Amino acid sequence: MTAADVVFPGDDVALRGYCATPAGGGRAPAIVLVPDVRGVSDLYRGVARRFAEVGFLTLLVDLYSREGAPDLPDMDAVFRCIRALPDRRVLGDLAAAARYLGARADVHAGAVGIAGFCLGGQYALMAACTVPGLAACVSWYGMLRYTEANPVKLESPLALARRLACPYLGLFGAEDALIPHGDVDELRATLARTGRSFEIVEYPGAGHAFMNTTRPDAYRPEAAADSWQRAVTFLRTHLAGGADVQAG
Repeated sequence: MTAADVVFPGDDVALRGYCATPAGGGRAPAIVLVPDVRGVSDLYRGVARRFAEVGFLTLLVDLYSREGAPDLPDMDAVFRCIRALPDRRVLGDLAAAARYLGARADVHAGAVGIAGFCLGGQYALMAACTVPGLAACVSWYGMLRYTEANPVKLESPLALARRLACPYLGLFGAEDALIPHGDVDELRATLARTGRSFEIVEYPGAGHAFMNTTRPDAYRPEAAADSWQRAVTFLRTHLAGGADVQAG
């Protein structure tokens, strides 16, 4: 497995990312990986390498390629940043990442999926409803509902969900204070009407960020391990032309 920073073309600027490539050469299925609101970090570089170790070429996208990562000293700053991020720009960057992966000679044709965490999980679902060519989506505790009108926001993830265009796996904590259980129920009902393949899992005793090993208050090892196995199995199943990947 190899990993390095990369630059790839966006619609208006060159975009930055971190790409982890499986060992062995040849073609592999690929994943666009979307980090949480804090952006590219050692945590998500590690997730990208972990996906590569089980056979997925993984591109971690820098959502702040233009302006640099934001300073987020407290939760008020986090929520201000989330509200200010233009959906159209983010989804355009994710579409560019999917095109870049799809054009690589070491990626199987038709085998590009998307995965994300928190804010990244939100945008992974939104991309699965709006970005052409994605073959699968895994979302870890992606927020589902916008609480206020905002000119830079599109339809909320829940509203877009009726347009789901690929298989979806949603992984949520049953005790998540940021994602009400009712929103998860509404998502389940909406997706059932699409006719698309989907699975939603809620983990008892887990809240938001249960995969985040840098947050001992939030990390839940059992939920993290189970969700990882489910995600790898799901991606292995739904990414066309999947390589010899193993859950682990």
